[in-house]
Amino acid sequence: MPAIVERRAQLYVAERATLASPEFPRLADRLPPLIGTLAAHGVAPAGAPFFRYRVLHPGMRFIVEAGVPVDGGFAPEAPAFADELPAGRYVLETYVGAPAGLAAATASVLEWGAAEGVEWDRREGPDGEEWGCRLEVLRSNPLEVPDPAQWVTDLLFRVAGS
Repeated sequence: MPAIVERRAQLYVAERATLASPEFPRLADRLPPLIGTLAAHGVAPAGAPFFRYRVLHPGMRFIVEAGVPVDGGFAPEAPAFADELPAGRYVLETYVGAPAGLAAATASVLEWGAAEGVEWDRREGPDGEEWGCRLEVLRSNPLEVPDPAQWVTDLLFRVAGS
């Protein structure tokens, strides 16, 4: 069952893409080089990598970021950029399984929120549904946990008014 948690603001470095679900590996494949760039500059990740969904376009297209939390400032070279995840109250649900099940897990969280009267930090924009902060935090390293059925992903959705 989802829980509401408080999160502090978190700096991060990321790359952004507009893509459809089948194209998602193109962005996911940017995480290892991004982590490598940080390491080459002596910057250790300050947490697990994540995907941040910025805009959900009609027709299952997304503006999404592949990000890595960092402590302190780091100015990456384009196409990477630095930003900050906002502090606030978030709904947290932990999903265990292959990425193919994330859409259903997300739908369950959104349905739970609707039943509980949760107002999400989102609005309708000119290009689709814009989220203040909606994350998939990748808790499992595929090199250490090769079976996707055992991967752990935290789903985090910022609550309005946080």
